[in-house]
Amino acid sequence: MSLAVRAIDESEFPEWLRAVRVGFLQTPVVPDGEAADRLAHTDLARTVGAFDRGRIVATYRSFDQELSTVGGANLAAHAVSGVTVSPTHRRRGLLSRMMTDDLAAAKERGAACATLIAAEYAIYGRFGFGPASWVSEWSVDVTRAGFDPRRPGPGAEADGGRIDLSDGAEVREEGPALHRRLAAQRAGITARTPRNWDVGTGNSTLGRPWTEPFYAMYRSESGEPEGYVAYTADDKWTDGKQPRQTATVRELIAVTPAAERALWRFVCSIDWITSVRTGYRAPDDILPLLLPDPRAAQPVTHTDMLWLRILDVPKVLEPRTYAVEDTLVLDVRDAGGLAGGRYRLDASRAGASCVRTDASPDLVLDVAELARLALGDESALRLAATGTIEEATPGAAARADRLLRGALRAWSMDIF
Repeated sequence: MSLAVRAIDESEFPEWLRAVRVGFLQTPVVPDGEAADRLAHTDLARTVGAFDRGRIVATYRSFDQELSTVGGANLAAHAVSGVTVSPTHRRRGLLSRMMTDDLAAAKERGAACATLIAAEYAIYGRFGFGPASWVSEWSVDVTRAGFDPRRPGPGAEADGGRIDLSDGAEVREEGPALHRRLAAQRAGITARTPRNWDVGTGNSTLGRPWTEPFYAMYRSESGEPEGYVAYTADDKWTDGKQPRQTATVRELIAVTPAAERALWRFVCSIDWITSVRTGYRAPDDILPLLLPDPRAAQPVTHTDMLWLRILDVPKVLEPRTYAVEDTLVLDVRDAGGLAGGRYRLDASRAGASCVRTDASPDLVLDVAELARLALGDESALRLAATGTIEEATPGAAARADRLLRGALRAWSMDIF
């Protein structure tokens, strides 16, 4: 019997959520209130299920998204989420059917690219996705970090700024503007909706238990918010009544160097805290260099985060900025038939154009490899060394590196 793949209706949404939980090996019970809460923010026309004799055995949804690129412009992205196939229905082509149809529809709607967070690395390359950003996490031994405990706390910074304890309501008020300012500084940031801020600060709990974090807000000398941190702490003591508590950073957003320095020092200076887990940060985060002893920050995680699927090469490459002036001809291979072709990228500090061409190529690469380069994070030289991109013109990879790399590595802080 063939399996039907179609958009679900409202009555099928609770069962769709249950199937998502099954696919992600979560308890297959939808908490009270979660279905109604999520339904109000879900486009059912883009929420798909595969049905076998009335039972949902695969899930898929998409929604519109904005994604920051190098220089601060936003790309019109097509976000993919909730992708599962039940263990009883693996290897039947269900993911391929859902993904192929959805990406074609996204291309038709005019999206520049598609995005997702990959639960497994090996799945999405065959659909033209490539890892466009990575994250790192550190565990900081604050007893070895080297901060002077006699120095006044970060509430009275030398630059005139100050840190005050805050709450979720203030973060919902000030956070969106700070998040947009951060996106203007770094590629890879996905835009947040008011709903995201409600869920992220406990104003909406999706029917699940919520642990309220501590919040602290940094303001400049003029009183302008420039950053905040949200963190939790455990409650561990030694038998000798010595604190051994860990602060876990849920989020730290800073839009100025002064705010970033002050907020990290604040977290690493809290009484009783002997260890700090940083949460997922950009791989080039300044934290280790802020410590008098950078070895106190031990890396515990380094992994891929945002995966990008280019749907329209000019729409992805033209809006971003370039630090040098050069012309590259890219021969882009795309087995999915969505973005393949030969493109001439003319870039300068004044702007860029990207058009189809018949000129001889400088680089030959798969669309998934171009995705790794598009947000300025990966090195074309590294990809050439692995054999995943081909230099048709000698020295083209080095030229692409100078042209495409961003001053800061891409950072995607949100899982969706």
